[in-house]
Amino acid sequence: MNMRLVILVVLVVFAALGFYFLSGDPEPPPQVDAPVAPRSDLDEILVAAREIPPGAIISDLDLKWIPFPISALRPGMIAKSAEPLVNQALKGSYARVPHLEGEPIRREKLVKTSGSGFVSAVLPAGMRAVAIPIDPSGINAAGGFVLPNDRVDVMRTIRVGETSRAEMVLSDIRVIAIGRNLGDPQGAERASQGGNATLEVTYEQMRALAVAQQAGSLFLALRSLGDAGRGSSEGQKDSLTIIRYGTPVTMGR
Repeated sequence: MNMRLVILVVLVVFAALGFYFLSGDPEPPPQVDAPVAPRSDLDEILVAAREIPPGAIISDLDLKWIPFPISALRPGMIAKSAEPLVNQALKGSYARVPHLEGEPIRREKLVKTSGSGFVSAVLPAGMRAVAIPIDPSGINAAGGFVLPNDRVDVMRTIRVGETSRAEMVLSDIRVIAIGRNLGDPQGAERASQGGNATLEVTYEQMRALAVAQQAGSLFLALRSLGDAGRGSSEGQKDSLTIIRYGTPVTMGR
């Protein structure tokens, strides 16, 4: 009787072990993802959401926030943690210079006009914007390759008797616009056409330019980027000579 009981117990144990091994391990309980805490080493900065040409009026479509490492923030960048509503304050501003898509927005590259025009808003204090006629094909403007923000020399040709003479009127002058073109957002090297060139000049340069337009034909000579701020290599005269009734007259600049 005892032997039968032992055999029965052994069979039950083997049956339990077989069932365990055949059924496999029980499935683990489902994992619940813990909420991810925001990274403390990131902020957001304001950037151009698309290409912005100079003179464009800033709208909501031009601005967006993107994540940015706090350690890489630089002066002039606009951080959301410091100014979360600045994008609304900048709406209606004019872009002084072109912006590429994704470029950080900086206040010094924008200007509020308070109802005035863009050109008058971006002119430095004491400077004037003066337009001179040029040939749309570029005959008197370096073949049409003078672009906004280039530096040029303004030359004048006059006839004295049977001969012609060329002389410097103004040197190292910044071009504001060609026609109504204020600049290419990509900075592309391409011809710019228009019937006039708008130049940034001082009051005295404006006077000299006005006289020169009456006394002869003007043309623009494109300067090298490496010559910016050096003036004319031949030296600019302190006076402007015009011909009145066949007699040379010198006018101070």
